[in-house]
Amino acid sequence: MQNRLSARWIPSFLATIITTSFVYAQQTVIPIETEQNALVLQTDGSKRVGISYFGTRLQQANEYALVTKESRQNDENSGISNSAYTPSGTWNLFEPAIRVTHADGNTSLELQYQSHQTQKVDDNVTLTTVVLKDPAYAVEVSLYYKTYRKENVVEQWSTIRNNEKGTITLNKYASANLYFVGQSFHLTHYHGSWAHEMNPETTELKAGILSLDSKLGTRANLFQPPSFMLSFDQKATEETGKVLLGTLGWSGNFKIDFETDTYNNLRVIAGINPHASEYPLTSGQELKTPSFIYTFSDHGKGEASRNMHRWARKYRILDGEGSRLTLLNNWEATYFDFDEQKLTGLFADGKKLGVDLFLLDDGWFANKYPRNGDNAGLGDWKENVKKLPHGLGYLVKEAQKAGVKFGIWVEPEMVNPKSELYEKHPDWVIKQPERPEHYFRNQLVLDLSNPKVQDFVYGILDELFTKNPDLAFIKWDCNAVIYNAHSEYLKNSKQADSKLYVDYVKGLYKVLERVRAKYPKVPMMLCSGGGGRVDYEALKYFTEFWPSDNTDPLERVFMQWEYSYFFPTIAHCNHVTDWGKQPLKYRTDVAMMGKLGYDIVVSKLDEKDFEFSKQSVETYKKISDLVWHGDLYRLANPRENEYASLQFVNENKSRSVWFTYMVSSRYGVGTGRPIVLKGLDPKKKYALKELNLYPGTKSSITPDAAYTGDFLMSVGFNPAANLKRTSVMIELTEVK
Repeated sequence: MQNRLSARWIPSFLATIITTSFVYAQQTVIPIETEQNALVLQTDGSKRVGISYFGTRLQQANEYALVTKESRQNDENSGISNSAYTPSGTWNLFEPAIRVTHADGNTSLELQYQSHQTQKVDDNVTLTTVVLKDPAYAVEVSLYYKTYRKENVVEQWSTIRNNEKGTITLNKYASANLYFVGQSFHLTHYHGSWAHEMNPETTELKAGILSLDSKLGTRANLFQPPSFMLSFDQKATEETGKVLLGTLGWSGNFKIDFETDTYNNLRVIAGINPHASEYPLTSGQELKTPSFIYTFSDHGKGEASRNMHRWARKYRILDGEGSRLTLLNNWEATYFDFDEQKLTGLFADGKKLGVDLFLLDDGWFANKYPRNGDNAGLGDWKENVKKLPHGLGYLVKEAQKAGVKFGIWVEPEMVNPKSELYEKHPDWVIKQPERPEHYFRNQLVLDLSNPKVQDFVYGILDELFTKNPDLAFIKWDCNAVIYNAHSEYLKNSKQADSKLYVDYVKGLYKVLERVRAKYPKVPMMLCSGGGGRVDYEALKYFTEFWPSDNTDPLERVFMQWEYSYFFPTIAHCNHVTDWGKQPLKYRTDVAMMGKLGYDIVVSKLDEKDFEFSKQSVETYKKISDLVWHGDLYRLANPRENEYASLQFVNENKSRSVWFTYMVSSRYGVGTGRPIVLKGLDPKKKYALKELNLYPGTKSSITPDAAYTGDFLMSVGFNPAANLKRTSVMIELTEVK
């Protein structure tokens, strides 16, 4: 750059407003920084805002201006763009972040810098807002960058405002538009289906576009979640490499585009899927897009995921720094076949086991069309008088008498065609009036774009809590996807049907806001036929989520491993069930990797199994704080080894719990050699003790085993997992 550097700092004008930008050669430079990282925006001669830098934070902020477009192989004449929010229909030749049809039918858009401000929310959180406007049409876009300094997390979204006199149509409206430069990029994304969630695929991005998307409407993550890892220059490992973890906070259709150009620059555009979702804005109306949340680390995937965990526990998951309830669920014990006598017997079993709560699952409601299977009754939320003649209030009291709390399952967004609700309000159902109904699990989706349906869904929860104030837990399920998308409400109110996919999710959030406004502390599990709906916008209202209906512990090792990159384990609901061929200890130890629950027939356990299960609940309650709030270190990846090994360490590094699970049953397999631990204090000495031994077995660890953190993180320790010891749990405690 030939121009002389002019670091002209502008003084603050309000107590809560700070200015982090400076002007260099008539260009405005806007650093958006966390403790370790920086994203830098910079205007050009045409007043367009581009991304000039992304990576490790520079010590001298004024040097961001020295990162020039020329050094990044950009050429305005070739259409190469580092735009912070790429418009469509003017100068851009690449995938846009926004496409608009103006009130007069014109489809071009230009966005020029108008202003920006940076507001210090508190000592850790800062919000930067950048305002862009079209010079020819009255359309305004604001870009928001909320940084969490210590956690090194950025939350990014946009708002689009129509100041034209007529209605405009948003054809695309992304949350975030990022631009990266690197030698190569490796994308890890996920695919799956029911009972087969979170299967990773890693591919090197080459020229062209790779898209992650969902068009399912409700159970949007069934085949693919809106979460990914992006490695820069080479594939990142747990401890090495540059990597970005990203996820979209949206419980509906999403699309994330990765576009690599001929110069190997990469653009990432994330937001609501515009498929069948053209969104009209009347004059003066504004649309806020969902949050795209990401963190960057140049020390590997492990540090990046710990960044995300710390942020999520403190700022996003409901009661993320609190505690969780252990529970006994009746589903695999009874399915739909139960009555009051069976259930009260299970309450006693829960108390004997030592759990905090009994959860009554599907099948407790509907009378004209009783809920005795999944083909009837959904939508009719009155207790079935044959199964529960004394109502839910009786069960709540009986559970309390037995010494456990009581929780219940609901699926309030859905309806069976064989239900009284469907007969009374067919106009409340999402379906095409001229086409045959198409069912998913024998059910259809209620139209939550309709305020009356929102009131109905809220009323289900409100009535449950009003009649049963001691109700202690909700499991909120969502099993169906949207077929034949059409809203009678939008049609009758003369609104565009293309708003349905977006307004459905907005309607869901309105319901959840009302629930949490009145019942802010009741724990709720987010379930969607397994992990079909797991995102950080939904988790604002839920304390935990159900990763998968597949509770085979071997499969769960792999699923929980991958989920743990994006979501802290305090939010993982893991149940001990009869799925799988592994011994009870293995099933239990795997479930302890998150929030422990049981879905077994306690009365059928033999003496040793019951003794072990009761002991396990006691053990879990002693280590749960480590699992819920500790830093997670992955030691041995199950996809690369014959075993999985991971470790939780508390904040002051005085205590840790270490899990090792065999994932191969081939002859002679085992850990074989020491596993190097992580996250400890090298100067401290730790006593090792094996936990959760099955009755009648002995530990291979001597009672006086103690080593320095330096030794354990350099030489390691062999937990001696093998085909006879398929799971090993070890506690490390500082020796004073």
